[in-house]
Amino acid sequence: MRIIRGKELAFIPASHELPDEPGSLKKVLWRREDLLAGRVQMINWAKMPVGKEFRAHYHEDMEEVFIVVSGRAEIKIGKERAVLERGDAVVIPMQVVHWMRNVGKREVEYIALGISAAGKGKTVVR
Repeated sequence: MRIIRGKELAFIPASHELPDEPGSLKKVLWRREDLLAGRVQMINWAKMPVGKEFRAHYHEDMEEVFIVVSGRAEIKIGKERAVLERGDAVVIPMQVVHWMRNVGKREVEYIALGISAAGKGKTVVR
């Protein structure tokens, strides 16, 4: 599992900006070659109340990207576990069982992006 820790990344000028006087800065989480080539199936702003979790499941042909906006969550992807906090991001490969729960004292908000290889990203609950 590769966790991107947003607080460890530096802001750099956006590609359309002047390097010495940028009006917009960015942190590069992934590049095209880091993600599945396919079709975007969904982009969701999701939330998870304190103490809640989502059921273990996988997607037949969809890779997911989670970007934590606020809160603290434990995630299990396959056999690996990690704690995600604001600014962290992770890619969940297709056909890998994953589960996440809120382990903090406030609601978790995260962006979920799904990229399908060829189909519709069918979800299978375990």
